[in-house]
Amino acid sequence: MAKTKITYFCQSCGYESPKWLGKCPSCNAWNTFVEEVVERAAARAPDWQTSADVSKRTNKAAAIQDIEHAAESRMTTPDGELNRVLGGGIVPGSLVLIGGEPGIGKSTLMLQLALNMPGVKTLYISGEESEQQLKMRAERLTGPASADCFILTETSMSNIFTQVAAVGPGLLVIDSIQTLYSAQLDAAPGSVSQVRECTAQLLRFAKETAVPVFIVGHITKDGAIAGPKVLEHMVDTVLQFEGDRHHVYRILRAVKNRFGSASELGIYEMQGTGLREVSNPSEILLSQREEQMSGVAIAAMLEGMRPMLIEVQALVGNSAYGTPQRSSTGFDTRRMNMLLAVLEKRFGFRLSAQDVFLNIAGGLRVEDPAIDLAVIIAIISSQQDIGVAPTAAFAGEVGLSGEIRAVNRVEQRIAEAEKLGFETIYISRYNTKGLDNSKHRIRVVPVARVEEVFQAIFG
Repeated sequence: MAKTKITYFCQSCGYESPKWLGKCPSCNAWNTFVEEVVERAAARAPDWQTSADVSKRTNKAAAIQDIEHAAESRMTTPDGELNRVLGGGIVPGSLVLIGGEPGIGKSTLMLQLALNMPGVKTLYISGEESEQQLKMRAERLTGPASADCFILTETSMSNIFTQVAAVGPGLLVIDSIQTLYSAQLDAAPGSVSQVRECTAQLLRFAKETAVPVFIVGHITKDGAIAGPKVLEHMVDTVLQFEGDRHHVYRILRAVKNRFGSASELGIYEMQGTGLREVSNPSEILLSQREEQMSGVAIAAMLEGMRPMLIEVQALVGNSAYGTPQRSSTGFDTRRMNMLLAVLEKRFGFRLSAQDVFLNIAGGLRVEDPAIDLAVIIAIISSQQDIGVAPTAAFAGEVGLSGEIRAVNRVEQRIAEAEKLGFETIYISRYNTKGLDNSKHRIRVVPVARVEEVFQAIFG
């Protein structure tokens, strides 16, 4: 009988130590080591074994100019939002990790993907639901069952790979990685060592067979994906499924992507029949209002390659306490404080004794500096209680001296505002070089400083 071996793993980064440590020497986190029973038996064969294991083939170094490059053909899914976030489709042999809060719709999104892949045999492996539960959900999502979708309820890695060899899928979905275990380790499912070992075997399977694998991962109370941080380094793509369970809209965001942009996002609407793609995100980010209200401004922003118009809401009032409150939802609070300092120092607005609350409508979190102009317009509109025309949009970055700096891809922002029926858009004067205004029906107003916008908007 093999001797039991006890090892300590860091829950933050996966660092392994033979004894307990108060501080991790790898990530410098405190009190993150947990005890696990690990048995590395030499007699046990790996769960995934190919002919390469038997022959012990070794790779040889090759000159970079001798390496032949072939264009990878991606698998296009019927889900346009997922294609956009992945960078154009699923890359063969890629390992994709998707995380999100409980009940947000991760399993629904993955089951829709498995059911709707045309001409591709898919294997959906669940360690959390029974076959009957999955069948009920599949009928609710798509109606008749798909003949190319196979369901397996299993948590053992050896049994999973046995069924994979029997079915021969072109797409593999794991729900979830925290429920799987490998017989090579005696640790419990969901532990750091089991998550790392199971993911490593799935990664090896994906790379050797060119079968794309989707992994669903749980998250902690802090919002990070559960398990060691090395899990996110091992996979090719990390997707975050965000949203409020009390609202119908969901956001799929790429946190890491080796085959595309990591700044793309997809928007879905949760319905009784599953997740619906929202091809025009401005329809949920702009409120349906006809009257002119103070404290509201429309910003033309970019998220990845997608132009969107969002509604910036501000509320400014006299502070009832000694220290004024500064709060923002969906926008960086430190940048808001910087813009408030610019308004007070350069333009004389007394905001140091007033509470300022800022909100990006629709639950979106934005980082595009082009919404700076809309933020300060909304703040001043609320302070002066003067409404901004609902047909006006803004796109410009504000500097510390009060200048309006140029932003990238301004033509896409103008075209999106024109498509949604806006009549005027304010942009930086430094963006007008090479810009052809004759092809736009919307009125483009170039401005160089913030006071020019104030004069045009508030008189």
